[in-house]
Amino acid sequence: MDETATALAVQYVDDALMTHCSPRFSPEDMELLAHAIDFAKKAHAGQKRESGEPYYVHPEAVAMMLYDMGMDAHTVIAGLLHDVVEDCATSVDMLRDLFGEDIAGMVDGVTKLTKTSNRELSAKEDQEADNLRKMFLAIAKDVRVVIIKLTDRLHNMRTLGYCSEAKRVRKAKETLDVYAPLAHRFGMGAMKCELEDLCFSFIWPDEYKKLQAELEPSQSAHMETLNNAMQVIRDNLDKAHIKAQINGRPKHLYSIYKKAVRQNKSLNEIYDLIAVRVVVETINDCYAALGIIHSLWKPMPGRFKDYIAMPKTNMYRSLHTTLFSKEGMPFEVQIRTFEMHRTAEYGIAAHWMYKEGRSSQDEMDSKMAWLREALELENYSESTLEFVDSVRKDFFSDYVYVLTPQGKIIDLVTGSTPLDFAYRIHTNVGHHARAARVNGALVKLDYKLKTNDVVEILTNPQAAPSRDWLKLVKTQQAKAKIRQWFKKANREENIQRGKEMLADAAKRQGRNLSELTKDEYFADIIKRFNMSEMDDVYACIGYGGITTGQVLHRLIEQYRKEERTAALQARLAAQDQAVHNITTTHDCGIIVRGEPNMVVRFAQCCTPLPGDPIIGYITRGRGVSVHRADCPNVKDLLLDDDRIIEVEWAQNIRASYTVSIQIAGTERAGLLMDISQVLSSMNISIKSMNAKTDTDANMVTVRMSFDVNNAEQLSSIVKNLRKVKGIADVFRINV
Repeated sequence: MDETATALAVQYVDDALMTHCSPRFSPEDMELLAHAIDFAKKAHAGQKRESGEPYYVHPEAVAMMLYDMGMDAHTVIAGLLHDVVEDCATSVDMLRDLFGEDIAGMVDGVTKLTKTSNRELSAKEDQEADNLRKMFLAIAKDVRVVIIKLTDRLHNMRTLGYCSEAKRVRKAKETLDVYAPLAHRFGMGAMKCELEDLCFSFIWPDEYKKLQAELEPSQSAHMETLNNAMQVIRDNLDKAHIKAQINGRPKHLYSIYKKAVRQNKSLNEIYDLIAVRVVVETINDCYAALGIIHSLWKPMPGRFKDYIAMPKTNMYRSLHTTLFSKEGMPFEVQIRTFEMHRTAEYGIAAHWMYKEGRSSQDEMDSKMAWLREALELENYSESTLEFVDSVRKDFFSDYVYVLTPQGKIIDLVTGSTPLDFAYRIHTNVGHHARAARVNGALVKLDYKLKTNDVVEILTNPQAAPSRDWLKLVKTQQAKAKIRQWFKKANREENIQRGKEMLADAAKRQGRNLSELTKDEYFADIIKRFNMSEMDDVYACIGYGGITTGQVLHRLIEQYRKEERTAALQARLAAQDQAVHNITTTHDCGIIVRGEPNMVVRFAQCCTPLPGDPIIGYITRGRGVSVHRADCPNVKDLLLDDDRIIEVEWAQNIRASYTVSIQIAGTERAGLLMDISQVLSSMNISIKSMNAKTDTDANMVTVRMSFDVNNAEQLSSIVKNLRKVKGIADVFRINV
């Protein structure tokens, strides 16, 4: 380590995270971590959490949790930096230059898709779907992304109590819908249980407290049974010379609640309220311990499960048995090896815990198989929202485990039929299915599969899907593949019909379809509807997947845009030729091409900043008015395109520009002071400020003006202000 690196490491020797990570990381890792700590502290300077703490405590806590899970140094550093792109003026390219591709790639994977302006945001659910799709793709590329994302979510959920009730419920529902099932899918049992219990307490607080109260009277009896059972098991395993680690736990509350509500059971009918966990050294010890335990208490019929011989699809392995205590109270015993226990608690994260225990590539591929199947759904979805909804329904719902005749375990949504099984095996198996055997007996294709069913599909090359199958299947995957078959089966007919329908619609608009069907016009439509060529668009119109209006509107817009662009380019080219490319650079940092000695002013309707795309408009007697290219008034200005003039920002501008923003938030003492402190920390002087309070709604609206150098600086200011406690929105307005 060179002198600079040593000095940097010494500077952070007292840092909590450095101290936490030093026992396991190499000197090179510690040097990189010290650099990341310095970077993260500066990036998050001035930002606060809802609790009022400095924002840095959150990424630091995430990094510590990742270290405790046994993750490698790059993952810990990516956890520390996971919010610097989304919440600070930092780019992925900057992280790549400073910390390398591996760390930058993980940070990019956990970063939500950003938008340039809140005015440009699409529907909220579309935006959330885009973010989830991006995350799924990032996980498929590097599974460490999901470990960082889940750790980030867990820490946020632990501190969610400081947020408003509406935000608590919204975040908890999102966690219960997506992140807890994701933790379960990757075998991270401890995290899944904690996330579910936290969500339960925020979404249904009354039911949570009621269940706690119902369990409390029997808690002492349960713990006495648990402690007695643990001691008896310990004594008998010692006699048999089986080394074991034994502990007990109550069942987590959300799991009890689900059984009570969904299965309409009372607490007396739930047999695994308490459980003893026996962790031994070998698989042989597991079965030996099971025999001893079954000799001590009477097992409950039908309650033994061997997940060692038949692991769950998330690679969970353990023996489960339910027993009756001498007092008649049922309790569960789980028996597993230490390796199985690490996998059960930490799931895929256990791969990084101990070098000698790392999974083989085949095991990793097996753990990721469900995600690859989930991503295949994108090929059968017509929008991102449909794709994400299909993943949630097929892979984040309750499911049953069924087996192929070769013993491979397939998980399917509860209520699935042999047809769902067939399409999960392979598309062609589904298309040519004619019958099914379950546990050796022929069954109808609408038979509801149960856990441990052995399923065999009988096929016939001449068999083909029926439209009735859409009513029989449960999984979105099977439905999508059946629909796709019908689309392709009548493709030529649908293409011709679609062309005729679009031509008729164009004719009613006074257009000729031939002038609208350029490849470049269709590019946006093909991308939007997740297709590959123009014939796909025609076919989709033909079978009713999309309307002629959806397509024609975009084609006409593309045609008009090209007309305007061509006319403008021709005029500008003629203008440049006439004045021999004369350019004038003005003090305000604007270059005007073709018109010397023109007065330049910035339009008050949009107040452009360096970095904004701009357009010039020659006004009557007032010179050139410079507008942002996305200004609402530009559309009207283009109607008089003879007065459009080419303008651009000069390089290395050293001017300042006044900009105004509006802040909306919840009224509280000290809000304006916190806003001022954020701006002061960024060396921004406020030129004017006006605050208006709505006492009935307990809301405050603040308008303020200040000078900035460019649009990038303004974006950074807006991001930091949005972190201030109580602020709901910040956006740019006209002066």
